[in-house]
Order: sequence, then C-alpha cells, then structure tokens
Amino acid sequence: MKFDDNISKEEYIKFWENNANQHFLNSYWWGIVSNNNKGVIPKYVGLRNDNNEILCETLILIKKTPLNMSYLYAPRGFLINWDNKELVKEFTNSLKDYMKKINAIYLRVDPAIMYQEIDIEAKPIKDGKNNYELFNYLLKLGYNHKGFYKLYEGNQPRYTFRTINKNYNSFEEIEKTISKSTMRDIKRSYKYDLKIELSDNIDDFYELHKRVANKDQFGLKNENYFKDMFNYFKEYNYAKNYVCKINLNNVINNLKKELENEFNEERINKIKKDIAFFESKKTTDDDIVIGSMLCLYSKIGAWALYIGTDEIAEYINLINRYCYEFLKDSYNEKKEFSDLFGTVGDPHTKYKNLAGIFEYKRKLGGTYLEWMGDFDLVNKPFWYKILPILLKIYRKIKK
Repeated sequence: MKFDDNISKEEYIKFWENNANQHFLNSYWWGIVSNNNKGVIPKYVGLRNDNNEILCETLILIKKTPLNMSYLYAPRGFLINWDNKELVKEFTNSLKDYMKKINAIYLRVDPAIMYQEIDIEAKPIKDGKNNYELFNYLLKLGYNHKGFYKLYEGNQPRYTFRTINKNYNSFEEIEKTISKSTMRDIKRSYKYDLKIELSDNIDDFYELHKRVANKDQFGLKNENYFKDMFNYFKEYNYAKNYVCKINLNNVINNLKKELENEFNEERINKIKKDIAFFESKKTTDDDIVIGSMLCLYSKIGAWALYIGTDEIAEYINLINRYCYEFLKDSYNEKKEFSDLFGTVGDPHTKYKNLAGIFEYKRKLGGTYLEWMGDFDLVNKPFWYKILPILLKIYRKIKK
C-alpha cells in the first residue's frame, strides 16, 4: 500500500460516490467551499494498493498557524471500510507520517458512525446496537476522544434525526411515523395553494435565512458561502433550493368564500383571524416568496440544511410542509436516508431555542441517532495542549 496526498478530482469523486460513508461534508466540493469561505486548504489523500487502486480516502482541511505549523480536520471521517481494522490502522499510520511531513499539530476526525442506539431521551437502549468495539480500537490506535458533548460544542452536531428510507415499503409508511399535530399542519398548508418549486436563485434564500438566524440567535454565514455551496454541488446534481410562493389575493378570496359557508363560531373566528392576517401582509405582487430551503445530497443520502422563512411562512407553519416535501422527494429519488442534519443530545436544554428545534425535528418521525464524536490524532503534544489557549487569545484580539 502507498499513501497518495494528491488524489485527482475525478478519482476522488468516483470513490466517494461508491463508498458507504459518503457525506456531503467529506465530498470533493466541500473542500472547495471551505477553501473559499473558511480560509483552509483542502487536500484529498488516501491509500492505494499495488495496482494503484484507491483503498480509502479522505478530505483534509488544513488551517495554517504561525511558526509554519497547522492543524487538520477530516469532516465526517474517512471514506473507508471501518470494519477492516488493518486498513484503518495502516491509514492511521500513514496520516501520522503525513502530519510529520507537513508539520501539523493534530488531525481531528468526527466520523458519522453511530456510537450506540438511543431512546428519545438520548439514553442508551438496553441490548441495542453499538460500535463500542470500533470506538475502543480508535483509542488503541492513539486517537484522543474529545468527549460526549450534548449540544453543538464540536465541529458538527453529535446527534441527528434521520429517516432510513430503505426500511419502508412506501412513503405512506413514513407518513405514519410523523406526529399527528405535524401532519395536521402539513394538510392545512394545502389550503393556501402554496407553490413549492426548485430555484437556482439563492438571493431570496439568503434574505429569508438571515431573518431566521437573527431570530434564533445563530451565527450567520456570509452570502458567498451559500452561493458557493449551492453552485458547486449543483454542478453534479447534489444540491436543491426549494422555494415557496404564495398568492395572497387568492388566499384571501378563498377564505372569504369559506367564511360564507361556515356556521361554526369557533371556525368563523379562526377564518376571520386568517383573513385579517393575510390582508395585513398584502403587496402588489401576485406571487411572493415566503420561504426557501437549501438541501445537499450524495449518491445515497439527503440532508436538509438551511431554512429561511418570513412572517407568513411562520404563521402557516411552512417549515413542516418543507420538511415533508424534502422527505417525500428524497424517498421518491430512492435515497437510502433523509437527514435533518443535527440536533441536541439534551432534549430539555434551556440553551437558546435548541429544545424547540429538537422537538420539531422529533415530530417528523426520523430515527434519533448518536454519532461517536470528535477524535484527535496528535502529532505535537506540547502545541496541541497550548493551541486552544492561543486561539482563544487570537480570536479575542481579532474581535
């Protein structure tokens, strides 16, 4: 076996598309997006056999530091057969040599591999499946585990909700896993004659997402980040931007007709409330964009990543309809899974709106998954120990 620190674009993508551990975060394009927007250098490295065939590979993002050093990150882990311990060991040893060669302090890896089966309270299920053996083997190889964090302390969320499409014989079976209240919202949304379509225009998405980020107190990435993400993945049909439009005049007219034939006082008051709300939002435009959702894909998976909504979208609970359309589309495209990308391991946390986000994702019926977490492979123990302190000081000065 030989180590290759410069795998070509075509070879990398081909191997990625045929590997079970493919993730948008370890794709070729994520390296380009990260290079353009995060100040890191992407490298595509792997092991080859004697016939020059790729046995395993990974994207590595290199962040330069003073004194000609760097620290590395392999997002969502290696494209490798994790059951092949000898291959994992050989690749790990090659990465150790590579770090010495480029004077790296450490390499961080956060594989999207289940740690253990958990219940809805994030507690381990008795006699459930687990990957403790692999976890312990990585420790034996010298990886330093960074802990079982519950919120978003790591590079990526350690928990997610994922609908395993291959476990269902029809989309109707998936619908039955969605909570009744969420399905009511989804069915209610059809009365507003929403137009949900795909769009290559990221401008509307960014303005709407900016509003959500400010409301929910999340850090906002710049517009070029989203444009790069969409455009690079879209070139290979691995990105979609769902846009939702509404015609308020039609909605108001339909509600007024409904009101004429309604005799239930509670329903009459509800319809009047709806009419008043929509009339307060009327514009001269026929169709207005009220929501947008950016999703990325791989050959086998789908991830709903970022959503933007306005007040109208919030009023009609558009987010549930969006996720429903995403789940249905992914199932019809025969993706193995549909991932809502990230939640917390503490369903009752009081931090920001994370418990609320957990709850809405829970109601969409996916399997609650716990990943292994972050592992560091250390090359320079002294600098590894003081680097967090130096970075903290640097970021304070930069602010």
